[in-house]
Amino acid sequence: MSQLHYALYTGCTAKQSTPELLSSTLAVARKLGIKITILEEASCCGASHLQDFDEFLAHVLNARNICYAEKLGLTMITICNTCQLNSAMTKHALDTNPKLKARVNEKLAEVGLEYKGTSEIKHFLYALTEDYGLEAIKDKVVTPLSNFNIAPFYGCHNIRPSELHHKSNGGENAYVPKSLDNLIEALEGHPIDYSHKNKCCGFHVELQANHTSEVLSGNAMVDAIDNNADMLVTPCPLCHLKMDTYQDDIGRVVGRDIELPVLHMPQMVALALGCTPQEIGLSFHVQPATQLIAEAKA
Repeated sequence: MSQLHYALYTGCTAKQSTPELLSSTLAVARKLGIKITILEEASCCGASHLQDFDEFLAHVLNARNICYAEKLGLTMITICNTCQLNSAMTKHALDTNPKLKARVNEKLAEVGLEYKGTSEIKHFLYALTEDYGLEAIKDKVVTPLSNFNIAPFYGCHNIRPSELHHKSNGGENAYVPKSLDNLIEALEGHPIDYSHKNKCCGFHVELQANHTSEVLSGNAMVDAIDNNADMLVTPCPLCHLKMDTYQDDIGRVVGRDIELPVLHMPQMVALALGCTPQEIGLSFHVQPATQLIAEAKA
């Protein structure tokens, strides 16, 4: 296999609130021999909030980020579902609307950039499962996750709307997603099937409708726990923040004790590839997760 090389759009969260996501992503890349160039010049994607106030500015912002990947001639990978959604929305809008593309490029010209539409945008989950390949990953497993029942939590923005993502996620069915389940199996873990794995975590309504947000997360976590999950794994840091840091509040709302480690997708992969606790960053979690290192090797 020739070496894969990607332009990594980190987004905001992986550099600030969840640094363990970035460190574990880079650790996985090192273990698999994937070359990563971080787009240091890139900025926020708008987080699905700027888009509500100024859609055109959001397109300019995301097109600017994509331009940096285009200048490198590389596929841009994301490690946040919301970053993936907003970047893909801009790419689709500009690639299908020449007038909008011209307006955006008029603004980008002020900073010496031009959006061309030459770079693909892909979440790291699909870069691993499609480009690197599940069989190749399985061959690299050092610490099989056979001791764990793992609840895959896909979140919303990585699989919906399906017509937006179908070119970059292998046509995954948003109602019956399989990529994360298949990755867990390649790492020799046991994916559990539960009805809430493709539902919303409630992150984006946390400030506006706190109770609703807790119920959404609580429904998913209770469903995972009742199906004997030892951990929950998500490809989205916003889902992770909601479900890791709010477990006490979620438990009070749903009337259940909620104690479930929540891992970023790259942390799970890194664990199976034999990375160190420092590389994985499990000590950064609110719900204790460092015990998973010992349990994996038991």
